[in-house]
Amino acid sequence: MTIHKADIGNFAEDFIVGDVYQHPLGRTITEADSTWFTLLTVNTNQNHFNEHYAQMNPIAEGRIIVNSGFTVALVLGMSVLDMSQHAVANLGWTDIKLTAPVYVGDTLYAESKVLEMRSSSSRPDFGILTMRTRGINQDGVEVMSWVRSVMIPKRSSGIGQNYFPEANTGPIE
Repeated sequence: MTIHKADIGNFAEDFIVGDVYQHPLGRTITEADSTWFTLLTVNTNQNHFNEHYAQMNPIAEGRIIVNSGFTVALVLGMSVLDMSQHAVANLGWTDIKLTAPVYVGDTLYAESKVLEMRSSSSRPDFGILTMRTRGINQDGVEVMSWVRSVMIPKRSSGIGQNYFPEANTGPIE
């Protein structure tokens, strides 16, 4: 019997400059997603929850525009599995661009390119990963992009490894 350990994500030594990760999960945005996030963040712009009001907006084309805070968070979340599953800190975001509107019913996907990978000068068991991430919709239109840097552990740190508990009843039968 082979046990496949609970092991997801990459460590600092896994990243190669120039590699592109097409993150595996896409997500269709519902009206509830947009409305809940908008209410949760006390964003009163009616383009996010009032279809009648949105008809006056030439960008909205009469449709509800999804709250950009939600779309950024969603694309970021889709990138975590490959890029920052084990990250201990976000170090910075730059060049955030919202290049096309996102509407209720759109499906977003994300991909990231490794721009730089270096060892941390202050923490020898960690590296600093800099990546460009972009979100694209179901039609292949880029809707956003940014550059992000995170601190990622090396395997030597022990972080993110062997965390699955051993059952006190012994191996599964």
